[in-house]
Amino acid sequence: MSAISKNINIVALICTHNRSSLLMQAIDSINKAIYPKNCRIEIIIIVNACNDNTLELLDNYKNTDSLIPLTYIIEPRPGKSLALNCGINSISDAFICFIDDDQKVNELYFNECVNAINKFNNIPILCGRLLPDWTGDEPDWIHNNEYKIYPFPIPVFDLGENPKKIKLGMELPPGGQVIIHSSIFEKFGNFSESLGPTGHNLMGSEDTDFFERVLRNGGTIQYVPEIIQYHFVDNDRFRLLYLLKKCFQRNRSITISRPHLYSTAPFYLATILARNMFRATFSTNSLKTRFYLMRSCSTLGEISGAFYLYLKSKK
Repeated sequence: MSAISKNINIVALICTHNRSSLLMQAIDSINKAIYPKNCRIEIIIIVNACNDNTLELLDNYKNTDSLIPLTYIIEPRPGKSLALNCGINSISDAFICFIDDDQKVNELYFNECVNAINKFNNIPILCGRLLPDWTGDEPDWIHNNEYKIYPFPIPVFDLGENPKKIKLGMELPPGGQVIIHSSIFEKFGNFSESLGPTGHNLMGSEDTDFFERVLRNGGTIQYVPEIIQYHFVDNDRFRLLYLLKKCFQRNRSITISRPHLYSTAPFYLATILARNMFRATFSTNSLKTRFYLMRSCSTLGEISGAFYLYLKSKK
């Protein structure tokens, strides 16, 4: 990473696919955020295979005075990793603030980014907290901690109030809540284009793969709790079918991103699956039933991913 200069260049990078309304809310939050005078900010939007009114809204934005400068790049090939890499390849000598199109930044977000860049100036990757933007319309069971579901339907990342270095084995940050100097990608490579969602499917793990690659090769990730974003709460994500699909697809993609852990056929997972299915079938508690159904789909996703890796290794 290059040395910190008096003036800090920041690029807010957003990849978007057919979520124009949420995207404009994210951009609006960036314009409402406070940032220091020695900080130059621009917004780059990667328009990923959009066929809604995203381009029209972005063109209207560019014709509005007194807003943060915005550039958009069209990536016609569908896939978030393709869009991310398209954006990364367009940026040089800047700190990239990755922001998802269904998130908003805290009013002090850029102030805290600059403070962290100066404080941890020898650390190439910073991450903060990602919190649900609760509206009060969500079901009560989502806040129940007795059978807390995982993966949580709304992305959340909160390691507490104290700064800490992220290490292998710890919870890793989501890709939409990190600040990375552009030079880091020359050292560790870009996001894997064989991973990550296409459109709005529930695959992922392009971020997990990248962060584990960084940590395995001597890189450092610093957690800074003052850097805060909020994730849009979509009540459709609380439906059981969505929860089960997310468990399966996310665990499958995470498993595929970790081939070093699956060198043999994962027959032991059958026992775990049977145990979870038994508990889900004979539970009389709806919270418990939901929890074990989700655990069962997570295990099925891991089995699917593990056998994919196992069969691939035998070719």
